[in-house]
Amino acid sequence: MRLHVVSDVHGRTDALARAADGADALVCLGDLVLFLDYDDHTQGILPALFGAERTGRFVELRTANRFDEARELAAGWWAELLEREQRPRHELIHDMVRAQYAETFAAMPTPAYLTYGNVDVPSLWPEALRQGHQVIDGGAVDIDGLRFGFVGGGLTSPMRTPYEIPEDEFAAKVEAVGEVDVLCAHIPPALPELCYDVVARRFELGSRALLDHVRRTRPRLVLFGHVHQPLVRRARIGRTECVNVGHFRARRAPFALQW
Repeated sequence: MRLHVVSDVHGRTDALARAADGADALVCLGDLVLFLDYDDHTQGILPALFGAERTGRFVELRTANRFDEARELAAGWWAELLEREQRPRHELIHDMVRAQYAETFAAMPTPAYLTYGNVDVPSLWPEALRQGHQVIDGGAVDIDGLRFGFVGGGLTSPMRTPYEIPEDEFAAKVEAVGEVDVLCAHIPPALPELCYDVVARRFELGSRALLDHVRRTRPRLVLFGHVHQPLVRRARIGRTECVNVGHFRARRAPFALQW
């Protein structure tokens, strides 16, 4: 059996369509939406709404961890846009997310096992899912003799992305997974070396609940994404190997798992 695993697709539908080539199935760990590309300010929902120049300034502030200033700046842009469009903010965003999901799920291979990322909007997934796409969040499934658990979303952060939840709610989903052979999540266990992004120069939020669960249940493997340029891609917790499967938008290649 061979699985290909991707995370942080962020609109890379061209490569996604080929991501399962040579594999029996695809596993996707979320973050399908592209709100903004830190390297290309012309790509994503934010520049589509406000233009590349404004988006560049927004990225500068967030990269400097000046989240309150970035939020205040964007609030002024939103006020202008909403006055002009005469539509609620969530409708404008959801229309653009829907368009991205339609394209992404059309390109998503089947069969595929999926969970949500922190920038995803779970309520909009059912509109675009195709037959053969199985969404799992806080549960487990057997795949050819191995038990795979899935925990989607991210933790509450200053970024205020769409699918962030408090640690206690996240921990409840981790607990619901139970003992598995392979634990799949969007965010990493809370090991500093797995959570530090060397380009953004900051720690992303990892889950203490995931870390505790791994130490207690000792799965063979933990797979995750979220940290685009990690200090290390692999680390061990006892017998368990933890692997960042890579920033698919940039790498355009899946992580392969075979047994």
